[in-house]
Amino acid sequence: MASGDNSIKNEDQYEALRDKGYSKEKSARIANTPDSGEKGGNAEKYEDRTKKELYNKAKMVGIEGRSKMNKEELIKALRNN
Repeated sequence: MASGDNSIKNEDQYEALRDKGYSKEKSARIANTPDSGEKGGNAEKYEDRTKKELYNKAKMVGIEGRSKMNKEELIKALRNN
C-alpha cells in the first residue's frame, strides 16, 4: 500500500457502508468527510436541480462522460458514484 495517511476517521460508518456494498474508495471518502456520521437532509433533490447544476456536481466529483449525459443519466451517475 502507498505511504501516507490512509486512516479512516469514522470506522463505524466505513464498516456500515462496506456492509451495504459500497466500494472501499467511496466508503472511505464518505467516512472521512468533516461531518461524517451526522444527518443532513437539507440538500435539494437531484430531480429539482437543473441539468447545469447536475453537470457541475458531476464535474466536481469527477464523473467521466458527463458532457454527453442527459439529466436522468446525470442523476443516475451521481447516485451511483
